[in-house]
Amino acid sequence: MNKIEVIVTKCTGCGLCIKSCPYGAIKLVDSPHQLESGRTVKQLAVIDLDKCTYCGACVEACKRYNAILIEKKEEQVTATLDVYKNVWIYAEQHRGTISPVVFELIAKGKELAEKLNVKVCSILLGHNIKELAKELIYYGSDIVYIVDDPVLKEFLDEPYSAVLSWLIQKEKPEIVLMGATNIGRSFASRVAAKIRTGLTADCTGLDVDPTTRNLLQTRPAFGGNIMATILTPKHRPQMATVRHKVFKPLQKDTSRNGEIIEVQYDFSKVKIRTKFLEFIKDTTAKVNLAEADIIVSGGRGLGGPDGFKLLEELADLLGGAVGASRAAVDAGWIPYSHQVGQTGRTVAPKLYIACGISGQIQHLVGMSSSQIIVAINKDPSAPMMKIATYSIEGDLYEIVPELIKAVKEYKGIKD
Repeated sequence: MNKIEVIVTKCTGCGLCIKSCPYGAIKLVDSPHQLESGRTVKQLAVIDLDKCTYCGACVEACKRYNAILIEKKEEQVTATLDVYKNVWIYAEQHRGTISPVVFELIAKGKELAEKLNVKVCSILLGHNIKELAKELIYYGSDIVYIVDDPVLKEFLDEPYSAVLSWLIQKEKPEIVLMGATNIGRSFASRVAAKIRTGLTADCTGLDVDPTTRNLLQTRPAFGGNIMATILTPKHRPQMATVRHKVFKPLQKDTSRNGEIIEVQYDFSKVKIRTKFLEFIKDTTAKVNLAEADIIVSGGRGLGGPDGFKLLEELADLLGGAVGASRAAVDAGWIPYSHQVGQTGRTVAPKLYIACGISGQIQHLVGMSSSQIIVAINKDPSAPMMKIATYSIEGDLYEIVPELIKAVKEYKGIKD
């Protein structure tokens, strides 16, 4: 149990701790007392233990006098780790369509499950979604848990996090994986907080240590300059969110059989503070960047926003999408929805054409899984030129028009 106390013989009643407390848990009371120096002061700091979170901010503020003592005891694991079994995949769906990242996670989950000698399970939440369970089994799930309820028709944080955390506590999975989508990022942390476990966000690599059964969760850290492997050795389940296009899905196998378990949950006690009003589909993007087989991206080397008109022409001819580096987005040359990289979209197209992109690690993290990479740059020593399948050294404003001309000739298009 955590403890915190004010040492009476050191407290001068200065009030610094009150200013530092973000929870309003400290106040000064009239209490004349003598300090170690022999000086008498009139006020004493008092901590309200019902409000205190033991964050330690007051201890930091009282460094001059060392009048606040805090003791934090390491939280004990409430249950033995060996009661937790199976790898769970949150099967995100929206209006009856399963998110593509789910199939990628099932494939990786199956690999992890085989190493641990357990099953891979999908968790399907929504309304009128029971038919989707078969699709999850065809792509590798051994068990599908379904919670079908009108309350879950549209995604809302409170009911979704309540039912998933309840189901986790009931069934005790060893690993829980979720897509790093808008929905996954929105409520994965809520679930982790409710079940008191850790969460590693935006993973780019997953593996397990069969000896300790620890999940090795790899993600970029310090702005993408290093890759960190994170463990959750003392708590279960081990939770992680994973970006789209990091792993490859298995081939669909309609001959597979699996177990479907329907679960009922009482939502009457769930406090829902938000209300779904309307869904407005984004119709501005011609091609979904994350799903595109061909992407033509531009970076700082374009020199300005007009360069994207050239790239858009090439992308349209190839039936692809236009991407961009963070530098181009930050410069205001193209909207953020086109950004590829650690702070943008993770993509894995069949063909990625990088025009005027140097290839900083933050960008490479988001596109290095592309099957074929073509780099166009004046600088032959640029990182992108080194990892590219084909590197073209030169001025992109001379090279890209030639590519456009060649594609038009191939397609029989006359200017």
